[in-house]
Amino acid sequence: MTSYDLKSPYSRFQTISPNEFFIRDCRSARFTFKIQHPIIMSKKYIQLHPEDNVLAALADLPEGTLVHHEDYDFKLVGTTRAKHKFAVNDLAVGDEILMYGALVGKAVKPIVQGETITTENVVHASSEYATGKQKSSWNAPDVSKWESTTFNGYQRADGKVGTANHWLVIPLVFCENRNVDVIKSALLKSLGYHTEHDFVVDTETLVRQYEKGASQEELLSSEIIRTSEDIKRNRTFPNVDGIKFLNHDGGCGGIRQDSETLCNLLAGYITHPNTAGATILSLGCQNAQYKILEEAIKKRDPNFSKPLHVLEQQQSKSERHFIADAVKRTFLGLIEANKTQRKPAPLSHLVLGLECGGSDGFSGISANPALGYASDLLVALGATTVLSEFPELNGVEQELINRCDTEENAEKFANLMRAYSERAVAVGSGFENNPSPGNIKDGLITDAMKSAGAAKKGGTSLVTDVLDYTEPVSKKGLNLLCTPGNDVESTTGLAGSGCSIICFTTGLGTPTGNPVAQVIKISSNNSLSERMKDLIDFNSGTIITGEDTIESKGEELLEYIVKVASGEVTPAAVRLGQEDFIPWKRGISL
Repeated sequence: MTSYDLKSPYSRFQTISPNEFFIRDCRSARFTFKIQHPIIMSKKYIQLHPEDNVLAALADLPEGTLVHHEDYDFKLVGTTRAKHKFAVNDLAVGDEILMYGALVGKAVKPIVQGETITTENVVHASSEYATGKQKSSWNAPDVSKWESTTFNGYQRADGKVGTANHWLVIPLVFCENRNVDVIKSALLKSLGYHTEHDFVVDTETLVRQYEKGASQEELLSSEIIRTSEDIKRNRTFPNVDGIKFLNHDGGCGGIRQDSETLCNLLAGYITHPNTAGATILSLGCQNAQYKILEEAIKKRDPNFSKPLHVLEQQQSKSERHFIADAVKRTFLGLIEANKTQRKPAPLSHLVLGLECGGSDGFSGISANPALGYASDLLVALGATTVLSEFPELNGVEQELINRCDTEENAEKFANLMRAYSERAVAVGSGFENNPSPGNIKDGLITDAMKSAGAAKKGGTSLVTDVLDYTEPVSKKGLNLLCTPGNDVESTTGLAGSGCSIICFTTGLGTPTGNPVAQVIKISSNNSLSERMKDLIDFNSGTIITGEDTIESKGEELLEYIVKVASGEVTPAAVRLGQEDFIPWKRGISL
């Protein structure tokens, strides 16, 4: 039998015998379970908290499978697929379903011992919450091995340090999207930037050879594939990582608050540490006036000094002149941006977004807690992490309230959660409607169950600030940011609040990225990592198979984040040109 550390707040597997595992409590920074009857689990199933009355299947379990739980045995009454859960005792109608030690549902039909819980016999339920006494300290992990670690970043005049160096082209209104597209086609290829793949097909080489009279054999043998590294070497501005175009469908129509929110979001992208400067295209008559954007920029950075070129089409001689002027001014901006080079900076300058999407029944067991451990390491090092997706914190509000370092933060979080929930209910779509068909198919059958696992991305550290949508990060430590559960709306918001890198856990796979923040995709299971290796950057599935612990994977993930921050590794979302940008109009979006 191997030894185990009772002080560790992170759940992990430790081998006890060839076929058995022990799992520790992962609820909080304190080990609350008294070790009198250790929870012994088969490699095929696991209990995530000693109070849970369901077990999670780690592999497909056929009907009749013998289950040993605590000091008794029982058999499965039906097949339970991997990632799904089954009852450890008989449940009557109205009985609570507990997972991760939290209320995640209630039985609507009698459920017998060993029966799979499904959307037919269980409905969403979550605990009530209230503000009260907040914690004043937490059990931080040992970070001595990283205290002198640095990353090579782009140091900005406002003291922030970027992990990339981008120039932005931003329309203030959807009417300018076509002009943005024309500018995009004029700049990217000619300056050596790719848009959709990690390679380009160089047809111009064939044209030149054809004009010189090349034979069919010579044309067929021509090397016309250029990789991303080839492209980068041939860039006109090698210190500029990309030119990013933030097309959107807002800026006019709707309510005035939509345009104000959009301007606040765009100001977050312009003042972002990964942004060197921007070209702004305005029609002139739209609701999202440049003056609103300018005020939002000054609010975030009173001494704003990045190059900013603003053009108004209704004041231009013609569309041709307008586009030509925008291209020329962007080119001048790129000259300035190219003068910035990477320099060493302490890890305390990192701002990491914590995101999940396409989650499965393993996400809350492997990928999310591993990311949570990496988050705790960064917080202990003086860095900032940001947990978003408020619909996916439903059911774990009390835990997060208790972790808020001030009563003010606790009240703000509780009020934002209640307001969001009330608006969702008002339009007939409460949080219980959050799980997607893919979530349900892979074991996340209620929103509270999904949330209990999703919240693990936030680790165990204290919550130092609570932000509403578009509010900028200003405090070190773990922040909570109000965004929808929608993957792209949430990542768009995380970057808008200042996250330079976003770690995105997934159990099903999703091709999501962001224009300015590098998005790191983390797989919850080995199968996904192999099946979608073109999209996945980091695999935590080895936690499920027992080859790694949450701590070891969290440490490995931190090392990977540092490499991405330094430009040594390019995540798949960046290579593939996945640059999704969807502003939230503050309507109900789950």
